[in-house]
Amino acid sequence: MSVTTETVSEYTYRGERYVSRGIAAHGEPQTLHRVAQSRLRAALRGEGGPEALAALLDAADTITVTAGDPELTALPPLLPTDGGHSLVSGFLGTHKSKADAIVQHGDQPPLPKWYFKGLGSWLRTPGQPLVAPAEPVIVIEEAEVVLVFVNDENGEPHYAGYTFGNDFCDIGLHRIDPGYTPSGKLCDTAVSPHLFLGEPPRAATGQVTIERDGRPAWKGTFDCGADALWFRTSDLVDRLFSFPALRRPGLVNYVLTGADLSSFHDGFQIADGDHVVIDVASHGVVLSNTIRFGGSTASF
Repeated sequence: MSVTTETVSEYTYRGERYVSRGIAAHGEPQTLHRVAQSRLRAALRGEGGPEALAALLDAADTITVTAGDPELTALPPLLPTDGGHSLVSGFLGTHKSKADAIVQHGDQPPLPKWYFKGLGSWLRTPGQPLVAPAEPVIVIEEAEVVLVFVNDENGEPHYAGYTFGNDFCDIGLHRIDPGYTPSGKLCDTAVSPHLFLGEPPRAATGQVTIERDGRPAWKGTFDCGADALWFRTSDLVDRLFSFPALRRPGLVNYVLTGADLSSFHDGFQIADGDHVVIDVASHGVVLSNTIRFGGSTASF
C-alpha cells in the first residue's frame, strides 16, 4: 500500500533550522526551506489551510544539501526550541488485540488509560540510542502512530498531523504491578521527523526487526492504524483534551495512540545493545535505534 499524503520535516544544518518537504532517500538532493518556527506552526494549525503552508515554503529562502549529510540533524516534528513547552503522552491497551485488558464499569463506556511519557525534549530521532534504567525488568518496543497537536494562544488544540514512534518501555514493571506502569514508561521514546499532514491513518503496517550482534534475532509484523484500535481516535483525543493541564497556550502535544503486540508477546526479550528497526512500510518510514541500559542521555 502506498501513501501520498504530503509530509514536512524539520532539521538543523550548520546552526540554522530548516523545513524540508517529502522524504528524501539517502544520498539524494534535499531542499531545505528557511522558515521561522512560529510561522510554520501557525500554518500547520490550519490558519489558511494547505495553500498557506505551500505559499510559506515557496516564498522561503532555500539551500540544497545531500540527504544523509552528517551535518544535517533531524528534529521531532514541531519541537519547540524550548522543549519544556511540549509533552509526550499516550494511551495503554487501545488495540483490539488487547481487548481483554479493557475494563467496563457498569453501564459506562470504558475510559482509555492515559499515561505521561515525558517532555518533548526527551524525544529521540532515528540513529540516537534509546536509554532504559541500568537494570530494567523487561523492556519492549512498541510501534505506534503519534498524533501532533499545537495549542493556539487561547489554549485551543489544533491537529497538525501524525508521525510514527517507538514507545520503548519496561513492561516488566507493569506485569509486577500496574501501579509501576508510569515508572516503566520513563524510558526514551523514538519518533520519526516526518510529519504527515493528513488525517490519522486507518492502516499503518510494517515489520519490526531486532538485531543482536549484527544479526536478526527476532522479526514480527504490526498494525498501528486506527482500524486496529478498539477505541476511536476521536474519543482518545476528546478524553485527552478534557484536562485543562494539556490546554496551555502554545503547548505542543505528542500523543501515542497505542501499540499492537510486540516481541515480548512472542517470548523474546530485548537485551542491552540490541538494535531495533521499525519499518513502517505502508508509509516509507524507518525508525532505527540502539538500546542502552543505564547509558547517559542527551542534555536537555
